Amino acid sequence: MSATTATDRPGLIEARPIRHPWRWVAVAAIAVIVAMMISSFLTNDRWDFSLAAQIMVQQPVINGLLRGTIFGTVGAMLLGVSLGILIAIMRLSDNPVLHGVASVYTWFFRAIPRYVLLVVIGSGIGYLYNTLDVGVPFGEQLAGLLGLSSNLTIGTINVNAITGTIIGGIIGLGLSEAAYMAEIARAGILSVDKGQAEAAQALGMPEGKSMLRIILPQAMRVIVPPTGNETIAMVKDTSLLIAIPVIAELNYQTGAIANRIFKIMPGLVASTVWYLIVCSVLMVGQFYLERHFGRGFGQKKPKNRRFARGGGMGGA
Repeated sequence: MSATTATDRPGLIEARPIRHPWRWVAVAAIAVIVAMMISSFLTNDRWDFSLAAQIMVQQPVINGLLRGTIFGTVGAMLLGVSLGILIAIMRLSDNPVLHGVASVYTWFFRAIPRYVLLVVIGSGIGYLYNTLDVGVPFGEQLAGLLGLSSNLTIGTINVNAITGTIIGGIIGLGLSEAAYMAEIARAGILSVDKGQAEAAQALGMPEGKSMLRIILPQAMRVIVPPTGNETIAMVKDTSLLIAIPVIAELNYQTGAIANRIFKIMPGLVASTVWYLIVCSVLMVGQFYLERHFGRGFGQKKPKNRRFARGGGMGGA
């Protein structure tokens, strides 16, 4: 048999990449649209960006940004996240009462629009209950039956002093957010393998401690991205605080100034720019949080080396 020569091998394959002409058509269309938008911003004096910049730095607008938008977002998310995690744990409980209460809570607050909920808190609750007595239920009736002079009331809460302020708005937004955070936290907890909890129990770790030390840290990889989205959405939902009504809020203050000087568009531009700034900062923070809790997941594999460490094939 004759030896195989080099001429028996196949020739060089001249492969050409597949052309995508419609991609360049899409790029050209996007470029035209962007150019038209820039031209509109620069040539249409009705945008009045200089006046919008002046509105942005007015003291009422800054106060509305800090006291209404940012403070309301932080308060509502703290209440929503903490209560949502508790409700998620209740939904995963084997106790039918805890599971049922958590299910009814998420059903109710996910079905009620936030604007309607804030109207009810700002107007309806104060109309139904001017004051709220804290103590034993049916205290007056029990005191009458027992012949007591006291009505078994520990204290009294002025409902109107709470529901008509930013605190009432935070409570309303937080209660609504807790229903969504409960589902997010429940999905994150279920994403952790059951073997993690079983291993913690085998080591004698209590269930609550294993949840805090083992389950939740691993679930954060799944919880953080949608929680970041909910936080960004909450920044914009603070504009609904006018239903309380809370006027120390960004969108209301920019609108009030714009209506007073009969310049609507600059006021809208001012509020839009502030929302973009705040949400952009939150997006950056979300990126770093995702990278922190995602360590060890989806990391790039090291490139294969031709030679092993300490020597190669036939090397010294």
